[in-house]
Amino acid sequence: MAKRITICAGIDTGKHKLDVALDGSSEQLQVKNTAEGHQELVEWLKRHKVKRVGIEASGGYEQAAVAELRRKRFVVVLFQPAQVRAYATFLLQWAKNDKIDAALIAACTAAVKKIHSAPDPRLQPFAEHLTMIDQIQEDIAKLKNRLESCRNERIQKLWKEQIALLAKHKRAEFKALVAAIRKHRDLAARLDLIYSVGGSGLPTAVAILVRMPEIGQITREQAAALAGLAPYDDDSGDRVGARHIDGGRERLRQALYTAALPASFRWNPQLMALYSRLIAAGKGHKRALVACARKLLVIINAVVARGTPWLAEPSKAAGLPAT
Repeated sequence: MAKRITICAGIDTGKHKLDVALDGSSEQLQVKNTAEGHQELVEWLKRHKVKRVGIEASGGYEQAAVAELRRKRFVVVLFQPAQVRAYATFLLQWAKNDKIDAALIAACTAAVKKIHSAPDPRLQPFAEHLTMIDQIQEDIAKLKNRLESCRNERIQKLWKEQIALLAKHKRAEFKALVAAIRKHRDLAARLDLIYSVGGSGLPTAVAILVRMPEIGQITREQAAALAGLAPYDDDSGDRVGARHIDGGRERLRQALYTAALPASFRWNPQLMALYSRLIAAGKGHKRALVACARKLLVIINAVVARGTPWLAEPSKAAGLPAT
């Protein structure tokens, strides 16, 4: 029986246009990054019997095209820029323009061995909303830094008013986000499971729900890697380097790291014990907190997979596994 060949395409995304190429072919297309252009793109892909489409994340300019392609039942592989650059380096390809990049993404798409299922489309607007809330907090932090170095009373008053106003907006927006999530019964149930874990406050629970749609469906190792909390070896020959974390989803990692401090000192007995054990073993404060953030995510992943709320001391009689 002849092996079925999956025809792959790659898309280089710009603010105003999309450059498209087919893997192993000189066929190329350029369309506007608009609804009309997306329709032209879909028709062209169908005409060439494309089944899998790769596209590079590009500051959000790719989102409308990705959504339309998934609506039309194409398998879409979303690459981070670092992945595409690494593949170009592997191929020793240094030339770069939009058409070359589209062909490179097409080749990268064809090389992918494991295709992950598309994320829940309901979470995309929630992710945008949550990012906006995070940005408000970042603005508050910047204003607080200005306030610390300011000696002018009139300017101090201005900064304090701005901080108070932004804090009010942040609270209102977060409340609206939680209300929007709770309109979906399954998402609300998943949020409650995450929130049940000691040390996972509501902001942390929302961040995990929205920024890790895979929660409860992946292994503990995969969860740690996606969050950028997995420790990686750094050895070579006779040299044994310190293990370190790298990559992952930055905003998710920050949310977990922020939650790890109070969780490790007050809210979660498992994390409190882990932190004390690591400090006693000579590990530094930051390293211990990273380990606690990773453990917190592992516990949450197990709780969501199990489908029952967290218990500080799981009942052996009930047959619940320790998390």
